Amino acid sequence: MAAKQTEPVTIISLRKLSQAAPEPQQKETKTFTVEDAVETIGFGRFHIALFLIMGSTGVVEAMEIMLIAVVSPVIRCEWQLENWQVAFVTTMVFFGYMVSSILFGLLADRYGRWKILLLSFLWGAYFSLLTSFSPSYIWFVFLRTMVGCGVSGHAQGLIIKTEFLPTKYRGYMLPLSQVFWLAGSLLIISMASVVIPTIGWRWLIRIASIPGIILIMAFKFIPESARFNVSTGNTQAALDTLESIAKMNRSVMPEGRLVEPILEKRGRFADLLESKYLRTTLQIWVIWLGISFAYYGVILASAELLERDLVCDSKSESEPEVVENTGDAEEGRSPCYCHMFAPSDYRTMIISTLGEIALNPLNILGINFLGRRLSLSITMGCTALFFLLLNICTSSAGLIGFLFMLRALVAANFNTIYIYTAEVYPTPMRALGMGTSGSLCRIGAMVAPFISQVLMSASFLGALCLFSSVCVVCAISAFTLPIETKGRALQICVQVPGDLEPWLSVWNMEAHQDLVITKKGARYMKGEYGDFSTLEYGANRNDLQLVPSLNTSQTR
Repeated sequence: MAAKQTEPVTIISLRKLSQAAPEPQQKETKTFTVEDAVETIGFGRFHIALFLIMGSTGVVEAMEIMLIAVVSPVIRCEWQLENWQVAFVTTMVFFGYMVSSILFGLLADRYGRWKILLLSFLWGAYFSLLTSFSPSYIWFVFLRTMVGCGVSGHAQGLIIKTEFLPTKYRGYMLPLSQVFWLAGSLLIISMASVVIPTIGWRWLIRIASIPGIILIMAFKFIPESARFNVSTGNTQAALDTLESIAKMNRSVMPEGRLVEPILEKRGRFADLLESKYLRTTLQIWVIWLGISFAYYGVILASAELLERDLVCDSKSESEPEVVENTGDAEEGRSPCYCHMFAPSDYRTMIISTLGEIALNPLNILGINFLGRRLSLSITMGCTALFFLLLNICTSSAGLIGFLFMLRALVAANFNTIYIYTAEVYPTPMRALGMGTSGSLCRIGAMVAPFISQVLMSASFLGALCLFSSVCVVCAISAFTLPIETKGRALQICVQVPGDLEPWLSVWNMEAHQDLVITKKGARYMKGEYGDFSTLEYGANRNDLQLVPSLNTSQTR
């Protein structure tokens, strides 16, 4: 029978047809996958606890990242730093993030999301506390770089949430996680306005370490990802986790036994660049880099605009304290001016930070109704526009309004790309995909300080045009992404036995008619792990044919 072109659907397992006489008919045992269990159990109390605990990782990450923005004026004054030295602190934090992000992603795919998340929090809390005792600028840079290494592992919290959430809830619950990042940003700014003028920046860092330490103790209430456990062959652990979730949600498990293919090859960098995902991976990397460049550019530019009054008529209602420091003859050639934040500047930062949640309802609607790609391209285009609007001479209120909208847009961009990246990659390389994207993302974050804190002082319009141009490139890249993940179940890569040897994607667990795949004389059929209807792709599509079973009674 001629091959028939169909859309890719479920493939769970294949076994080779025996040419021997058919065995007596046996009653089939019902089976289910983790995807079936997650959808059957539904949303409940477990997911609320998961949302609160894993979402709180965003509070800790925001506090550690935003910490640099609020202490930069203080360390500039204390250690008499030049502009490039202040920018270098932020760059090195993101350098540490970039290097360890790939490593943590690879380890999470091989050894578990939960273990790496715990390790990253312990690492980050330890070096953050040490930072408060930095005796010099060099030690401060080194220790904050180590903090950046730890913070990079926090993304595993998002992956755990993604892998436990039912499909229809991902587009709503994951964007709401932005609330936690907002809470962390507001908390560190509010604390800075009180702590820095009274007991100093070192105590600010020590106090900011407390939420991370508390959260470490809460991790024991969150299990390892069931999807990861079944991919490693630890089916019983996955089943125990799912049963516990069902009990907590007062729901039921699917009938039958849990079966999933064991994925021996996990966390391989080559899979990201395999033909099926190559274009998606490259475009995602471009988008991550551009979004991070714009996001941290806005944060650091906000501090610079307030500290240095680069926009006309935007002076604070109360003049900041200006102190001139001069050292010996050598240091005196380049005196450092200390512009400390006034209370009104902290209020401006808080108002602009509140913008990160302003577009969250619209972002959720866009993600769920327009799709991830179109929603992201629209918000990136608007980000480019508002960067250019910053060049307009305006009052202090006008500046706050523009910064407010920019923070709202860049936060929406991050929301969407986080969700898309976690959804588009299959289980064996989901953490690595997120890790490499986060690593490329930090390149943009490393460059942003030199644009916001150095170039902006020399050419304000030039810096804004550069930010805007990058956002336009990202908008085009988002619009042309080859895969839309809206409404699509999470994927699992499966390697078929024998001479087929393609990687397959399991993403729609439904029952279909019995079919047989033939290739070069080898015949494969429905296996004990579930039904399949078509082969998504192989090393060479032309070698694969999909035909109906001529004698399906022999397969029962």
